[in-house]
Amino acid sequence: MSPRRRPELIEGPDDDPGSTLGEKIEWLIRHRWPEDAPPPSTNADVASAIMAATGEELSSTGIWKLRTGRGDNPTLKTLTALAAFFSVPIGFFGDDKDAELLGDHAALAAVLREKGVSRGALRALADMSVAGRRVVEEMIESVTRMEHERNKGQE
Repeated sequence: MSPRRRPELIEGPDDDPGSTLGEKIEWLIRHRWPEDAPPPSTNADVASAIMAATGEELSSTGIWKLRTGRGDNPTLKTLTALAAFFSVPIGFFGDDKDAELLGDHAALAAVLREKGVSRGALRALADMSVAGRRVVEEMIESVTRMEHERNKGQE
């Protein structure tokens, strides 16, 4: 299933979970939104879905603050609810090398979940030479740049 995306809520690069808490939450909404939850169109929708799934009471204002960086020190209960809802380890929300590695793992899981890359293709990539993987990496970067330019032209 393709990612559920609401342009009025989500802006920014798709390839990296980011380094700030707000960027990570935006990335999770874009790439790890549970398939069984209705796609959000407001912060209230995000708060309601997380509350329904985890039992943790969150407000739309609290979600807005986290998403915009105006609230960058959530409680452990809030982080635990976000981690549970998006199926990521709580360490994903950190700001160290471990968090960066967990972000890479979350990105890989999102690619596999969205069926953008088959397991067979991923295995083939692992079996390639370093030079072969570099060619694939350059192709991906080129297509990404082209798509970003095309999307800028449509805004």
